[in-house]
Amino acid sequence: MQPAGLPVLNAVVLSHLHGDHFDRIARRELDRTVPVVTTEQAASRLRRYGFTSHGMQPWNRYELTNGEESLTVESLPAIHAYGLIGKMLPPVMGSLLVHRASGAVRRRVYLSGDTLTGDHLDEISERHPDIDTAVVHLGGTRILFWTVTMDANQGVEFLQRVRPRLAVPVHYDDYRVFRSPLSDFLSAIKRDLPGQLIEAPVRGGTVLLGD
Repeated sequence: MQPAGLPVLNAVVLSHLHGDHFDRIARRELDRTVPVVTTEQAASRLRRYGFTSHGMQPWNRYELTNGEESLTVESLPAIHAYGLIGKMLPPVMGSLLVHRASGAVRRRVYLSGDTLTGDHLDEISERHPDIDTAVVHLGGTRILFWTVTMDANQGVEFLQRVRPRLAVPVHYDDYRVFRSPLSDFLSAIKRDLPGQLIEAPVRGGTVLLGD
């Protein structure tokens, strides 16, 4: 899908400003009046491109309302990499999307962004123990021998820490730098977390989150 094929957008949630998340096509064709909710570093750069952007620190919230419905976007801590390579990569955030209707929570969706596992996930789980769906960025990407996105085993650990009802794996086969295919993740889930509900959409497919 290209930007011209998207429905009317209320906002864009961007974990960080890397080309596999926000590329030249997005920069050229997205409506620049739509708010982009992202890290402070990415927001500053996007403003120079002419976009309406809203930068957030971890645990900050941004709220959209439409009549009796609201959507809260909460920035969650994330770690793109550890060690020296982690200092070289841009800041990244996870996001919790909380949809409410007439004040009642309808669903909670956690977008992991390009994070690795770690103690920050325990804090997220402690603050948000009732996550309905986690959209999990995988792939086992390696740069200069450093892992910068979760592989299959880290993906399982992520789910063990966060405990969502449903997991939706994404971001695992877009580039040649990915080392951990979806099949490895599904096998690891079957072996180590057999009760976990998984929806792995085909490219261009849709996952229904329920009412």
